Amino acid sequence: MDKSAIVVGAGIGGIATSIRLACKGYKVSVFETARQAGGKLNETHHNGFRFDMGPSLFTLPNLVTELFELCDERPEQYFQYTSLDIICRYFYTDGSSINAYQDVEKFANEIQQVTGEKKSGVLQFLSRSRELYELTAPVFIFKSFHKVSTFLSKAFFKALLHIYKLDTFRTMHNANASWFSDSRVVQLFDRYATYNGSNPYKAPATLNVIPHLEHSVGAYYPTGGMYRIAQSLLLLAERQGVTFHFQTPVTRILTSHHKIVGVEVSDRRYKADVVVSDVDIVSAYKLLGKQIPQRYIKHERSSSALIFYWGIDKAFPELELHNILFSGNYPEEFRCLFNTKTVYSDPTVYLYISKKKEENDAPVGCENWFVMINVPENIGQDWDSIVAVSRKQIIQKINTLLATDIAQHIVFEKMLDPRSIESGTSSFHGSLYGNSSNGRFAAFSRHPNFKRSIKGLYFAGGSVHPGGGIPLCLASAKIIDELIGK
Repeated sequence: MDKSAIVVGAGIGGIATSIRLACKGYKVSVFETARQAGGKLNETHHNGFRFDMGPSLFTLPNLVTELFELCDERPEQYFQYTSLDIICRYFYTDGSSINAYQDVEKFANEIQQVTGEKKSGVLQFLSRSRELYELTAPVFIFKSFHKVSTFLSKAFFKALLHIYKLDTFRTMHNANASWFSDSRVVQLFDRYATYNGSNPYKAPATLNVIPHLEHSVGAYYPTGGMYRIAQSLLLLAERQGVTFHFQTPVTRILTSHHKIVGVEVSDRRYKADVVVSDVDIVSAYKLLGKQIPQRYIKHERSSSALIFYWGIDKAFPELELHNILFSGNYPEEFRCLFNTKTVYSDPTVYLYISKKKEENDAPVGCENWFVMINVPENIGQDWDSIVAVSRKQIIQKINTLLATDIAQHIVFEKMLDPRSIESGTSSFHGSLYGNSSNGRFAAFSRHPNFKRSIKGLYFAGGSVHPGGGIPLCLASAKIIDELIGK
């Protein structure tokens, strides 16, 4: 008899896991509460505007393409992507700007011309980032952190021999400030802590692996938008025989004698040999009827987001696909985020405009703006007031940069805040990435991809090891694949 598997949640990690299980010969069913697949990786259409709603930068595309190759399919028949020349344009309060070219030589030249930092220093920093990635990825990203075999591997012993290079005893900011003298360059590289919702003044300098992913491995844009990634993997999964049930929430994960039995959907039960949860780990424990161990949630949570989706009736050539309008006081911004759980009066603004790559994402002469600031997790703040005040501050910041009144150009608006993120994606407290990386041992506080006491139960997605974001969610599926294979 064929073995059956059920995946709870059709986020990017859940879809990837369903594909890998199908390739192992499992009969796979996926149950999803929402109307469509993707989880936080989603899209919305309004009045001729299309918006990517969540992740907006595509890195490590091999984690997607290998899923097609695993199924003996050609990735290019499902989706295409292009390399970015300018990954991001950074704007500073002093009026200066830096183009973060993907090409490391061009990027280093740009920094030297704008700030005076030596090109050689930037190249050495990125070379150091590459070393960090090569030491950490085989152990900390693509392997279970909770299996003895990982710590008996050659990769682990190699990392152990070079433990001084992992830079775990300094914060990201301290490491960057010791490397660069110009505060703008320090701020640029400090920003990478926000890629997993963390604080560069608390997170270990090991996170300086991230620049390598953008400038050496590469940053890309999928043709058709970020949601095309989810759509293409959904199609691939269906071609492998995976069955998807949308608007069908699982109400319980069923176990018996420390072994998976299946799931309950309303009053109907579905049997399974394997169950993979791709929902927030706190929600997963609720489905199990258990209290999540405190060690997995007592750690500081990651930040959340306040996002405005604006239809703009004008084009702004001075803006790139990805743009950052930096705060004038980065330490205070993060103090507010993680200490007082408020929003600083001069927040850093991220502005993503897919119309720069996709002509049909907005009407002629218009642009679709994804405007985001980092905000704290939801602990009951007065979000209505915070949203109203933050909106004014964001508009003021954009107006200063573009010398315009952007409010008069907003012809459509939709908004997400930590409350709607929490309710719409079941993310505990609205945190985008589960636990933050604030602290040298933060990586160990993430829940494993399996539960020792329940055979056949696994966990994928951004709230478990190795973390949030498209690449790490895909990595969690790869880890589960290996665990089940063994």
